[in-house]
This record gives sequence, C-alpha cells and structure tokens, in this order.
Amino acid sequence: MFQSMFGNIVNAFAIIVGSLIGIFIKKEIPENIKDTIMNGLALCSFLVGVLGITKASNVMLIIFSIVIGAVIGEVIGIENFLDRFGKSIENKFKSKGSNIAQAFVASTLITCVGSMAIVGALESGLTGNHTTLFTKALLDFVTTIIFSSSLGIGVIFSSISVIVYQGTITLFASLLKVLLVPNIINDITAVGSLIIIGLSLNILKATNIKVANLLPAVLVPVIYQSILSIIIKL
Repeated sequence: MFQSMFGNIVNAFAIIVGSLIGIFIKKEIPENIKDTIMNGLALCSFLVGVLGITKASNVMLIIFSIVIGAVIGEVIGIENFLDRFGKSIENKFKSKGSNIAQAFVASTLITCVGSMAIVGALESGLTGNHTTLFTKALLDFVTTIIFSSSLGIGVIFSSISVIVYQGTITLFASLLKVLLVPNIINDITAVGSLIIIGLSLNILKATNIKVANLLPAVLVPVIYQSILSIIIKL
C-alpha cells in the first residue's frame, strides 16, 4: 500500500514544504505587494480555468454537474463548514485578516483539478510508476510557495485534499480505470476549471460565489459514467 501511495505522499509533502516557505517569506512582503500578487494570482487562476474549460467533451454534462453539485453543496453546507473551520484555525494561529477557507479551497482546486492528478494517481495505482505525480509535486511545490505567500496558512491544508482525492484514485485504480476514461477526465477538468473561474472572480471581489458549495460537481461526471456503464451492460 505504501509503495502505491508513495507518489501521493511526495506530492503532499511538496505542498507542505512549499506552503511553509511561502508563509515564512510572507512576513517580509509589504501589504501593497501582497495585494497586487493576490490579484495577479486571481488573473492566473482565471486563465487556468479558461484553458481547462476548453477540454470539455460534453457541455450539457458540465452544466448538469454544476447544477447537481450546487444542490448537494448547499444541502451539506460545505461553505459554512469551511468558514467555521477556517475561523477556528485563525484563532489558533492568530492569523486575523486572512481567509483560511478561501485559501484552502483555492489551493485545493489548483492542486487537485486537472488531468495530471487523475492520470498520475491511476498510474501509481496500476503500474507503480510515480513519474507523473513527481512532476506534479514539483509544480505544486512552486505554486504553493506563491499562493501561501499571499493567501496564508490555509494553503497547507490542500495537502490533505491531495492525499484524500489522489489517494482514493490510486487505491481504487483498478476499479476506477473503467470509469475514468479520457472524455470523463476532460469533463472533470472542465467542471473544476469552471469553479476555478468563480474562485478567481471572488478573489478579485467581482462576485461572491459560494465556490465551496460547487465542489461536489466534480464528482458528477464519474457518477454519470458509472450509470452509463451499467446501462450499457444491461
């Protein structure tokens, strides 16, 4: 089990180290520069989102996923839970003025959304080849340094998201391989990218979208493919 999870562990460790470096240098960065960096990151996130949407293979599935995901997220109250969690962390670390929930969601989306996360986790589980996840770990290391230098300590918790999300794919790779076909991977990426656009607009204070409540939408394409597979077999 450890062998198959090794790539995910390295990826999570890279995020933790990158976040700690970013938090350390954050103290040395003037507030006006932090604000400009954050706006720049929002624009970069917007670009990442736009590029990801172009991979969509089924636009109606994307729309359906967002609607269903929003309903599930509102019923569960993901946004409220993360806000409460963020405030409790803020109190412990005395990091007033930061938005830990927003940092967590932003970094989770950036580190987990995309084909590298899915393909790399599948490769680790099926073949024991961690090359893709090692490459992703390096990219996430650099990204989290930049994000945590502006968004703060909340970024470090995306390491948990990586372990849970990618680790699940790795451990159940033999079963999920049938469902995570290229088209579905592209649609998952597109849904996540659309949420990233919403997040970037929030950071720019252009909107106030409950982005966290949209997160279940990422799972809808997988459920759709599961149902489709069952119907085909009948």
